[in-house]
Amino acid sequence: MASGGAKKKNARRTGRQNTVRATKSDHMPAWDKESGYLNVIVDTPRGSAIKFKYDISKRLYKISHLLPPGTVFPFDFGSIPSTRAEDGDPLDVLILMEQPSFSGCLVPVRLVGVIEAKQTEEGKTQRNDRLVGVAAASRVYETTRTLEDLPERRLTEIEHFFIAYNKERGRNFRPIGRFGPTRADVLVKKGEKCYRDDQSGQTA
Repeated sequence: MASGGAKKKNARRTGRQNTVRATKSDHMPAWDKESGYLNVIVDTPRGSAIKFKYDISKRLYKISHLLPPGTVFPFDFGSIPSTRAEDGDPLDVLILMEQPSFSGCLVPVRLVGVIEAKQTEEGKTQRNDRLVGVAAASRVYETTRTLEDLPERRLTEIEHFFIAYNKERGRNFRPIGRFGPTRADVLVKKGEKCYRDDQSGQTA
């Protein structure tokens, strides 16, 4: 029979193992080969007034910042594994789905387009395109294949969210165009290449 100390030690060990399995995989591919859907891991769920960010070194989610009172994420906001954006983080995706999931949830996503935008902060302007996808399990968005299938009001609301979100953080976010899944796929492939180049540089 295990002693009380051994039981506590085993419990702590089991807890650590469960935590590791529940965290984001740093080596998961961007695309699921069997289904063809995009792998997206939710960072911040729909309805949250807290922006969460995955800390790779700690393998845990942490609070990035709080949104202003009355402001919440309109949909789940996640990241694509095995990709890199200009800022060094994985590419982000806004996931259209009728219900929120949770931080760390893997959601198979069908890309429907991208809202291309320029973002200015401290006098420096760079691209900050916002990928938009639909959860494969969604019933409401089951027939959505491109941004053009979405109501104009919904797209405007999404753009206004990102404008307000960035303004509160001292950034000027300016949408410059809306494009379909083909353009979005190109951005993901570019992000995959950046990730591979980054990994090659680390192992060289």
